[in-house]
Amino acid sequence: MIHCKTLDGNLEIALNDILLIKSNKQRPFITLLRGAETVDMYRGNFFIQDKLRDSLPLTDYSVSDEYSGRDVGYRIRFSADMVCLYVTLYEINGRLQVNFDEIPADYNRIQLSFFAEDFEHVWGCGEQFSYFDLRGRHFPLWTQEQGVGRNKQTLLTRIEDEKERAGGDYYTTFYPQPTFISERGYYLHAETYSYADFDFTASDSHKLLFWTNPGTITINAGGSLLKTLQDLSAFLGRQRELPEWIYDGIILGIQDGISVCRTKLEKMQKAGCPVNGIWAQDWEGQKITSFGKRLKWNWQYDKTLYPDLPAFIHELAQKKIRFLGYINPYVLKGESLFKEADKKGLLVLSRKNNNPYLVDFGEFDCGIIDFTNPTARNWYADVICRNLIATGMGGWMADFGEYLPVDSDVRLFDETDPLTAHNAWPGYWAEVNETAIRKAEKAGECFFFMRAGNARSLKSCTMMWAGDQNVDWSEDDGLPSALTAALSLAMCGMGLHHSDIGGYTTIHHYLNRSKELLLRWVEFSAFTPLMRTHEGNIPEENWQFDSDEGTIKQFTRMTLIHVMLKPYLKEIVSVNHEKGIPVIRPVLLHYPCPPFFDMKDSYLLGRDLFVAPILHSGERGRKVFLPDDEWRHLFTGKDYSGGSWYVEAPIGTPPVFFRKNSETAQFFERVSDRITRMN
Repeated sequence: MIHCKTLDGNLEIALNDILLIKSNKQRPFITLLRGAETVDMYRGNFFIQDKLRDSLPLTDYSVSDEYSGRDVGYRIRFSADMVCLYVTLYEINGRLQVNFDEIPADYNRIQLSFFAEDFEHVWGCGEQFSYFDLRGRHFPLWTQEQGVGRNKQTLLTRIEDEKERAGGDYYTTFYPQPTFISERGYYLHAETYSYADFDFTASDSHKLLFWTNPGTITINAGGSLLKTLQDLSAFLGRQRELPEWIYDGIILGIQDGISVCRTKLEKMQKAGCPVNGIWAQDWEGQKITSFGKRLKWNWQYDKTLYPDLPAFIHELAQKKIRFLGYINPYVLKGESLFKEADKKGLLVLSRKNNNPYLVDFGEFDCGIIDFTNPTARNWYADVICRNLIATGMGGWMADFGEYLPVDSDVRLFDETDPLTAHNAWPGYWAEVNETAIRKAEKAGECFFFMRAGNARSLKSCTMMWAGDQNVDWSEDDGLPSALTAALSLAMCGMGLHHSDIGGYTTIHHYLNRSKELLLRWVEFSAFTPLMRTHEGNIPEENWQFDSDEGTIKQFTRMTLIHVMLKPYLKEIVSVNHEKGIPVIRPVLLHYPCPPFFDMKDSYLLGRDLFVAPILHSGERGRKVFLPDDEWRHLFTGKDYSGGSWYVEAPIGTPPVFFRKNSETAQFFERVSDRITRMN
């Protein structure tokens, strides 16, 4: 129920008795501004500055009741200095919808101030890699490369900024989403793809800045954090269930052709490792650059590396192993798909010369499929159907989506301002991939995984992955950041997430993957919905899953444990689909109390497994804070109660606990017994 009241100069708006807006002359709900932005892009890294001026707080207001059909609401006139803006509030299906009229002429920014309590915790804003609890910081929402290092205080970030303009910052992300959930039991989602900045630094307010009219803001309030999240996912859309074969082993990332794929597969199978897929990102050929081994973006199988690929895929299928590929929404200049798309008018154009607008992806140029053109979307879905699915692939990485330039030379088919289209692009890309699977009638058999996203991705994308982590232990861009990413996306409604085992980004001479890191990462991945390796951008400088017998043994062991969890994983993936409760869950969803509000080093896998992965080099144990319940260590059988414990964790024995009083306890007892017999 909406409550709107005015008292002593205050305008107060609440939903289900939770105060959301408290506007007065000292702290107005709406402030209009003029802004002049500069946006510079270099290889997917964006540098944005916005000069704000002429701030106009709308300090006066008048409220009128309004009736429209069956929905009762309010229309409020906010004004100052002969400038006004109307806001309409309705309650629809139990949710508050706040609609804004057009921003008055001469202003192009709007800041909204929502009520906050001191020390209130906040989560969301899409995929955040550095911080889980967002309070005390601001978060620009713009899809781009995540950056290398992502912390301006670190040497690696400074070096990458100087050399490649690629260092990133704590807020740089592939997947921004203008959504947050408050500890006070409500969510807020803005139905916009414009640049925004969500500022949670003030003690008494959350300030949300938008570069355009935010359109509709939807809020629901009054339930538990778990029920609040479930309603958010019901509103935005839920992911479908994963194909059955996903749970039957590990997907091995292998490159360099059929012969290498066979050799590495046979080595892992000989060791007894369950393998359910080979992911060969170079199926379409390789392109070597100074950054490392890249790919030939023409989306036809390379007949040198993969001669008669359909026959090889059929060979793998006889062993119940899927072949997975790679694609992104760009086509390499001069190649056949580029020429076809250009001839049909399906590429983003340059206003200067009406030729395809080219983007530098690091020593090669590409055209952009224009997703504002329905014909282009259908054509590209057909490319996926014809060149990936019809070849026999069981899935693929649907990479990128963040690179749409926004300069004045960019011309889109529907004439949308690229500044507005930029954040929407990853959602379009997800829909194209979903369309391809639907056209091929392969739902439930094929899947794709993405790094870039937005709110549209929630009902379109079959699986997210955390993107290009460094092959290190750094909090902002290494192994720990992959878990933070999963937790933050979970609080936005995206319940299916995994990461490259071992990370991706190697920097010559001073950053490469160690054996220890790879083994700890595979421990973590065994307790996620999907296991998949990546060789990294410079494979020869990284420790790999088959680098020695000890590594093969540990990969086999952790994959066997993952397969043991199949009935449980299938169930919690189904719960995500049906009820909107994520697979990798922030502990606070079931134990909404400190210290879980800012916990980003542990999580619940479903309701009944508590996982505390080793996230730091050299650790052979760690401090674990268990929720108030009775727990049993899955690997050692030792019992624990809620509270703080130091838990020994040699490699191969991560701190994982199951709830002793749960309905699944007997299942986990059997798993624990089997693990003991493996030792």
